[in-house]
Amino acid sequence: MTKTDPYEREREAMVEHQIRDRGIRDERVLAAMREIPRHLFVPKGYERAAYEDRPLPIGEGQTISQPYIVAVMTEQLEIKPQDRVLEIGSGSGYQAALLAGLAGTVISIERLEGVAEQARENLARAGVTGVRIVVGDGTEGYPPEAPYDAIIVTAASPGVPEPLIEQLAEGGRLIAPIGPRDCQDLVKLVKREGKVETIPLGGVCFVPLIGQFGWRGEGFR
Repeated sequence: MTKTDPYEREREAMVEHQIRDRGIRDERVLAAMREIPRHLFVPKGYERAAYEDRPLPIGEGQTISQPYIVAVMTEQLEIKPQDRVLEIGSGSGYQAALLAGLAGTVISIERLEGVAEQARENLARAGVTGVRIVVGDGTEGYPPEAPYDAIIVTAASPGVPEPLIEQLAEGGRLIAPIGPRDCQDLVKLVKREGKVETIPLGGVCFVPLIGQFGWRGEGFR
C-alpha cells in the first residue's frame, strides 16, 4: 500500500482470490487487472467496495461488472497486442481500460452521453490512453473502423445484433450476454470461413442493451 495507490493490497487480493483462484490463467489479463486502479472507476464512496466480488452502480441505471465476470469475458476474447477491439457499452470505462493494455486499438460505444463523459474522465484520471469513446447506438456497431478482431458486449440482448456479427473479422471472437432481461447466458462467438460457432460460457445478469438491434428493435440473431 502506498500514498499514491491506497488500494494496492485490495487489488492484489482481488486478483489472487477472486480471479486466479477461480481459474483465470491468462497472465496478460491478470497483469492488467493488477495494474488498473479499479477504485477510480466507481462513484465516490464506493472506492473500497470496488475490489469486492460484486457489481456496483455507476449512475443512470448502469453498473460496473463484478471483477470475476470482467476477467472471464476479457480472457475469452483472446486478445493479441495488435488486435482491433470494439466494446459495446462503455459504462465506467474500466473494461476499456483493461482492453487498452492488451490490444492495439480500442473503440468503445456508449449510448448515454453522461455515462460516456464520465468514462472519459475516469480513463484520464487513471492515466489510460488508446481508448476512443463514441456516443451512439452500440447495437449498430461502428462500421468506420470495422472489421474487429474482438467484440465485447457489456449489456444483455435477446440475441446477438446482426451488425456486430457482420463487423467481426475472420477468426474474430465476440463475447455477449444473451437472453431475457433478468438473467442471461454468456456466449462466445467465433467466426470461421464466414460461419459463426457459438460457445456457452455460463449464466450471468447484465443490464439490458438498448438499441435498434437490441431490446427496442428487430433484426437480432
